[in-house]
Amino acid sequence: MRKGRVTIPTDENYVEGTRIIADKWGADAVRDCDGTHLPKNAKELAEKVYNTYFVVRGDNAWADKHTDELQSVLLMTGHTLATDTTLTIELLKGYSRDQLGVNEENPKKYWQVFDRTTGEEIASWEYVGGGYVRIDGTKPYHEYTVNFFATNLWDSTQMYNYITNNWNIEKHKVMEPRFEATFEHIKDNMRKWCDENENVNVVRYTTFLYHFFLVFNEINKEKHVDWFGYPMTASPRAFDAFEKEYGYVLKSEDIVDGGTYHNNFVNPTPKFKDYMEFSEKYVTRTVRELVDIVHAEGKEAMMFLGDSWIGTEPYGDYFKDMQLDAVVGSVGGGVTVRMLSEIPHVKYHEGRFLPYFFPDTFFEGNEANAIAELNRNWVTARRAMMRKPLDRMGFGGYLALAAEFPGFIDRATEICDEFRSICDAADNAKPYSGLTVAVLNAWGKKRSWMCHMVAHELWYQQVYSYQGVYEALSGLGVDVRFISFDDIKKNGIDKDIDVILNVGDEGTAFSGGDYWADEQVVTSIRKWVAEGHGFIGVGEPTAKQMGGKYFQLSDVLGVDREKGFTLSEDKYNIEKKTHFITKDVVGDIDYGEGMKNVYALNGADVLDIDISPRFKRNVNVGEVKLAANDYVHGRGVYIAGLPYNPQNARLLLRAMFWSCHKEAEIEKAYSTNVVTDCAYYPESKKYAVINNTFEEQKTTFYDVNGNAKELVLKPNDIVWIQE
Repeated sequence: MRKGRVTIPTDENYVEGTRIIADKWGADAVRDCDGTHLPKNAKELAEKVYNTYFVVRGDNAWADKHTDELQSVLLMTGHTLATDTTLTIELLKGYSRDQLGVNEENPKKYWQVFDRTTGEEIASWEYVGGGYVRIDGTKPYHEYTVNFFATNLWDSTQMYNYITNNWNIEKHKVMEPRFEATFEHIKDNMRKWCDENENVNVVRYTTFLYHFFLVFNEINKEKHVDWFGYPMTASPRAFDAFEKEYGYVLKSEDIVDGGTYHNNFVNPTPKFKDYMEFSEKYVTRTVRELVDIVHAEGKEAMMFLGDSWIGTEPYGDYFKDMQLDAVVGSVGGGVTVRMLSEIPHVKYHEGRFLPYFFPDTFFEGNEANAIAELNRNWVTARRAMMRKPLDRMGFGGYLALAAEFPGFIDRATEICDEFRSICDAADNAKPYSGLTVAVLNAWGKKRSWMCHMVAHELWYQQVYSYQGVYEALSGLGVDVRFISFDDIKKNGIDKDIDVILNVGDEGTAFSGGDYWADEQVVTSIRKWVAEGHGFIGVGEPTAKQMGGKYFQLSDVLGVDREKGFTLSEDKYNIEKKTHFITKDVVGDIDYGEGMKNVYALNGADVLDIDISPRFKRNVNVGEVKLAANDYVHGRGVYIAGLPYNPQNARLLLRAMFWSCHKEAEIEKAYSTNVVTDCAYYPESKKYAVINNTFEEQKTTFYDVNGNAKELVLKPNDIVWIQE
């Protein structure tokens, strides 16, 4: 049996059991888990020994002596209605008093008060103490808010775990490393910890300095959850340092942004981009000092992409300067596999697979469900790993619980072996790609594979119809890159890109919002498509109401969305046509939440349309869900929404090939059955045809020369074919 590339949890009370399972799974690394301690002889169990390390939380002895050196978070109160000319606002109303207190440092310098009815900043206010602000000269029936700094009294992750698991332990306070004495203490702790943990050779930072935006409400339930949010990096000291470095005063509203907190869906402003860069540079140089300590002790430094990862931006310009050895993150599906596996400037990438070995899954009579969750997680992620595999896989939780389920242990054994077989074929080998595809949004490369996420890869009704695009892309035989509107303005569009995708709701960072009012952006893309390339829009692509149009590239897409302004113009293009794009469609196409009131322009091909049975007409009826359009030498495609399923993934693949006039090349390294995928590795001359279902499948496989072969695939199977 092969060994390596697998990490398993262990603890001091399950040494022999760990040894047995490590041997079955071929594990070469062990790790601790919340509530456990590594065995003293952990090095005897595996080559690699990971231990979790918290940089800024858990040292309450120091925090209690330096209460003025705790972290802050920038918040906005709820909208409060004035009914008189004076209004008093309770700052922490609606927030958890267990987690947060008011940071009273120089309110007049750092806080702001707004009349949200007019958008005007108000100067006639005073902090009266006790967590209250009084505003004078208010206008009756206007709404007001206060932007203020709160003190973070309880680490967000520990608070979540504490509440979820009914813990009764010390609550972790959070230290602010911008204070010189605190940072020196943090480094001293790091050195001491390294000396005391000689058996550990991989320090698993969980994570570094600042938590993603997670604050709780007055009944200790989650209030704000933004996995990309920066409000918890903000503090009076940070604002002062920003002014010194950038030469202008940063205002609280530059981050609060009316309560959106510049989340991932908001087009970033120049000031917010400056603040992100400022935070990245600070986090990078601070973490680098800790990593240097770890390296001096002969240990590796691993970053967990979660919890306190804000400011690291692994696809940003400064990540490389931290000199990390590895990253690890939770695998929710193909998108998170690619998000992890493509992070540059580290030696290896690891994914933590599901399920956790926790009592909510591993209890008597539930083995079948545990195996089913393992299979779903693995099969979903595997598509993406055929394109860009992780270097390592692992699990978390309490190994002794999983050991009670021999069927689960056996299935995990098979998956570990299959993972290694994928790595052997695909590791450091570039798979064959029929196209180069670029996702266009406001973030570009900086948020690669992070599009339409709120809280990691959790399901939200408002995003699944878009997130399916990226899940499909994660396992398709195309090269994927992420570009921004600013990239186009600065450098134009790379000639090697075959297709651009623009995905999302109007006004968001992912669709583009005001960028579509920029004539340079619009004309650059028109010219590029006209020269023979493809443009695919999903949802409300290129959307901004101006110039008598809603989709600014409606001429490219062949559709526009009716907002009521062009109802007087009759629309006759409602006939559904067969097409190359829909060749593999069986039954109805799932558009998720879809899009209302989209109509086809004259000359476009309507591939799918919903027509209401209420009226029998041949004009001004129907809602176009899928359309194709020729545009000079290029082509455009419109899709109303694309949640992930195998048929939708195939539809997207066919749309991409058609849009750039390469439909004749689609049957290269190709499997005809839509529930299968095919990958080809030219260096090893190996093909892999994978079955993404739990049933036997038949398919016709085509090699890169177009030669066909009939295959039968067992459930979840990979068939390897040597050229």
